[in-house]
Amino acid sequence: MLFRVFSKNELKNLYDILAVNHIVGPVSKGCNKNSTALYDFDFVYDFEELQLEYSATIHSLKRFILPAKETLCSFTLQKNNWQKHVELNAYKPIVYFGLHACDINALNKLDKVLAGKIYPDPYYAAKRNNMFIIGVGCTPQPFCFCHSMGADSVLHGFDMFLTDLGDSYFAEILSARAFECLSGITCREPGKSEHQRFLEVAQEKMKRFTCHVDTTDLTKILDLEFQADVWREWGEKCLSCGTCANVCPTCYCYGVEENVDLDMRHAAKTRHLYSCNLIDFAEVAGGHNFRPHSHDRLKYRYYHKHRGFVEAFEESLCVGCGRCGNACLANITVPEVIASVRGKEGYHG
Repeated sequence: MLFRVFSKNELKNLYDILAVNHIVGPVSKGCNKNSTALYDFDFVYDFEELQLEYSATIHSLKRFILPAKETLCSFTLQKNNWQKHVELNAYKPIVYFGLHACDINALNKLDKVLAGKIYPDPYYAAKRNNMFIIGVGCTPQPFCFCHSMGADSVLHGFDMFLTDLGDSYFAEILSARAFECLSGITCREPGKSEHQRFLEVAQEKMKRFTCHVDTTDLTKILDLEFQADVWREWGEKCLSCGTCANVCPTCYCYGVEENVDLDMRHAAKTRHLYSCNLIDFAEVAGGHNFRPHSHDRLKYRYYHKHRGFVEAFEESLCVGCGRCGNACLANITVPEVIASVRGKEGYHG
């Protein structure tokens, strides 16, 4: 890994170099009822739209790499022969400018499943290979517990990562493409003072974390508390709306539909993202539902994140971004659920 330092005045020049591609980054989306600024990832068409000092985005990048609905292939009947057309839906490189460490780590976790050797997803891989990622340091929010999940810092999965030193940026360079981009702006190797300031910024960030999750032996505790009453308590609160999965950067459950036109000349296979909290998630042909109760569906979502994925990949699928708790209409949060399963007093069950 190489390191460089450049003035904040050079950031627009870096943007202009990259603007030959589509750019996606954090932009302002107005305010909520409490006059708190809202941000989300969207296409950026002007440097002034880019809000790198954003708190957190409402959604993750998932809609760009795992769209809510995506046509996998289509068929056309021509001269009594079916012609199949497959489009990977990745047309040109996209620059993702301003990702926090947790969102980059989320992509790294998705890679283990969707870009792995066992069940590779060519549609995901095509979009992932067309990504140029610039990460930025963040200020922990009251709902962030990414430090507990080991996702508050990132070592791979990006091209460049920027840390704000005050009047300059400290750039971590991880790809040849990123190095070439920086060659177009004025930058230099960091000196001793920049190294010291970089460490100070990291220490200041650690002090701002106020939300924590105790992950000690969590997989064992989940096994021991599989029949715990707290799951039923949380299930009674859950609305089974699927909002948590919608905003989660690592939920990837989906369904596939095959539709044939009435004229029998066209057909399409479509994938749509789904949620294990929805009432018909485990319903099979014949109408039998293996998880008819909300508390079972909620429980299995937690077991997938903090038990099943750990068994498969030796790390949790959750990155601690806190989006699910922020968006939950029933105010169900991961820290409170995990605390209640561990038998800790003071949770709001």
